[in-house]
Amino acid sequence: MMRIAVCDDDAVTRAYLIALIEKQNIDCEIAEFDSAQGYLADGRGFDIIFLDIEMSEGKGTGVELARKIRANMRNQPIIIFVTGYDKYVYDAFDVEAFQYLLKPVEEQKFAQVLQRAVKKIIAEKNAGETLMIRYANSKKAIPTGSIYYIESRNHKVILHLNDGELEYYAKIGELERQLQRSFFRIHKGYLINMFYIDSYTKTDVLLTSGDRLLISKYKYSDFVKAYLRFLKRGLADE
Repeated sequence: MMRIAVCDDDAVTRAYLIALIEKQNIDCEIAEFDSAQGYLADGRGFDIIFLDIEMSEGKGTGVELARKIRANMRNQPIIIFVTGYDKYVYDAFDVEAFQYLLKPVEEQKFAQVLQRAVKKIIAEKNAGETLMIRYANSKKAIPTGSIYYIESRNHKVILHLNDGELEYYAKIGELERQLQRSFFRIHKGYLINMFYIDSYTKTDVLLTSGDRLLISKYKYSDFVKAYLRFLKRGLADE
């Protein structure tokens, strides 16, 4: 289960951010803190922290807390700053903040940022997974995280990778069974890596690589369910 922290000295803001997180239907545990000291005293490791940069006197600043997290903590969460001021943007870069959200936080923007953060965590967790293939009379290990999508063509498959293409003899149906944890077959000819989905409609899927692929009308309903499960799963082991 993913752990998400909300650290802000304003109770109304904390409640609003928690409500936005809960709307995303992510399998997570949410903790709230009204000060930097409260977060540090908790001791739990968090995957994501929504952090107010400028809190009232005595509560500690978000930048100070972020620096302590980066310098001293074993567990390094994704830090998303939430603030009413844009003058701190360079401080956010210094502590490797993932995103900088301005108050009042817009719901759609929040959802996009949280979805990207969850995908990043899933990708890091699955970074060691590989697909073993037989290529040029030898076995070759392909990191699944390097595959945008797999295309079936003339009894062969083409792996569309982040550094080119690789074509070899295989059945896309067998790959579909092997890679079902994070891939989905949207069409008889396409098996996509759900991590790289940018957006989708009822007729096609746009990947972050820029590729736009047709989705079968018979696959659309199952695809949406699978993609929501993929996002909801987060860090949960299967």
